[in-house]
Amino acid sequence: MSEISRLRLFIDSTDEEIWRRFFAGGYFYGVTTNPKLLFNAGIPNTIENLAGLAEKAFALGAQEIHLQIWGDELEVMLARGRQLAALDPRVSVKIPITETGLRCARQLIEDGVRVTLTAVHASEQMLPVIALGAAYAAPYLGRMNDAGLDGEHEILAMQAMIDSLGSETRLLVASIREPSELSRLAGAGCDTFTLVPELLEELLNNPQTLAATADFEEKASALPQNARR
Repeated sequence: MSEISRLRLFIDSTDEEIWRRFFAGGYFYGVTTNPKLLFNAGIPNTIENLAGLAEKAFALGAQEIHLQIWGDELEVMLARGRQLAALDPRVSVKIPITETGLRCARQLIEDGVRVTLTAVHASEQMLPVIALGAAYAAPYLGRMNDAGLDGEHEILAMQAMIDSLGSETRLLVASIREPSELSRLAGAGCDTFTLVPELLEELLNNPQTLAATADFEEKASALPQNARR
């Protein structure tokens, strides 16, 4: 992926075949995972399994993988965060933005660990994220809308805070359900997104594009070979 562009696209999946297919295009930066994705894929949430996922993702071209800690006690969260960070310098440790999560994030960031504060649902939550200097904050657009919030408005307010304060934190927008949401947010200044496979299919298989391509192919083969010289 170009070093010039600020845009970073991530694949929100634990499926190795999905990774293989889309990393071949050269426009994805990395992979995001979480315990729910692992559960849905039937993968036990263990450090060993996350290590295996990281190894496979990097072998297929990922420049980063986001792996989430679990537990509700600070020392347990810290231990798991350090284990995940030790797997590879390209791992970003995901931590839910709870009070305990922020305490955990602070200590890991002080240790030099790349941290993603996740499950962000309101613009005011960006204040501690920016203050701590987390690498990423992941707001959940679809879930925000489900809760009756104006998700796009909240996310753009978050991006405005990052820009106005000169923060290096990237807003990793998640839970995007429509391609139009992606284009509006990108047009308004957001530059980092994680996309589920279903959205990728819709994004890369525009019906009008497919119809035009089929028409081109039909015309290309319609004339005899000697008429096309």
